[in-house]
Amino acid sequence: MAIVSHKPQTTRNRICGIVNRGELQFVFVDTPGFHKPRTKLGDYMVSVTRQSVAQVDAVLLMVEPIANVGPQEEALLEQLGQTGEPVILVINKIDTVEKETLLAVIARYAREMEFAAVVPLSAKTGEGVEALLEECTQFAQEGPHLFPADMTSDQPERQMMAEIIREKLLWCLDREVPHGTAVEVTRFSERDNGIIDLEATIYCEKASHKGIIIGKQGAMLKKISTMARIDCEKFMGTKVFLTTWVKVKENWRDSDFLIRNFGYQDT
Repeated sequence: MAIVSHKPQTTRNRICGIVNRGELQFVFVDTPGFHKPRTKLGDYMVSVTRQSVAQVDAVLLMVEPIANVGPQEEALLEQLGQTGEPVILVINKIDTVEKETLLAVIARYAREMEFAAVVPLSAKTGEGVEALLEECTQFAQEGPHLFPADMTSDQPERQMMAEIIREKLLWCLDREVPHGTAVEVTRFSERDNGIIDLEATIYCEKASHKGIIIGKQGAMLKKISTMARIDCEKFMGTKVFLTTWVKVKENWRDSDFLIRNFGYQDT
C-alpha cells in the first residue's frame, strides 16, 4: 500500500495497510524513517513517526540482511528502546542471502537490544509473511475492528495515484531532484465506461530541476508518466489516461502552507 524505492525518506506520510485473518484485524502503519530533518517537511515526517510509534501495540523494525549496525541504526535502536513498546526484528530479502549470512545478521542485532521476536522473511516471495502475522497475534488487543473487512488501506485513491507518480520520480531521477518534488492530483474523474481521466502536477524547487524532470524533448517526463500510468491502471483495475505537468515552487519544503496543501499534515 506504500510506495517503495532505493532512496531514503521515500515514505512521507503515515500509511495504514489492513490485513484481516478470521476475527483478527492487523493494521500495519508504515511511517517515514527516523532521520535528522533539514526542512519543515523533514520535521513533519519525524513528528509523524514519533506519534505513530506511541500509538501502536508493537513496532516492526525491518532491515536488510546485512550484518552491520552503523551509527544511524544505533540511534534508531536507542530511540525504539526508549518507547517501551515491544520490537520485532524483521529481516527482509532472505531470498538473496545464505543461511550463514542471515544468522550473522540476527547475532549482530541481538547485541544491540532484546527483541520480542525475530522474523526472517521475503516480501518478494512471501516466505515468512504468515510467520510474521503469527508473531503479531500475541500483541493483539481486544476491541472492535477499526476498518471495514474489504478495506486494505486508509489512503484515498486520489492520494495513491499521486504517490505512484512520486515513486516513479524517485526511481527515474538522481540525487536531490526527486526529494524536492511533490505531486498534486488536480483531476480524478471516471467516465461511464469506467475509464479514469487523471491529471497531475509535479512540483519541484528549481527551474533546473524542472528541465531534468522534463528531459530532452520531454523524454524523461514521458518515461515517468508511462511507468506511473501502468501502475495506476494495475491499482485501479481499469484504463487510465494520465496527463502530467511540471511547475516550480521554490523552497516548498519549508512552507507550512504548501506542505499542508500537498497532503502532508497530521491526522
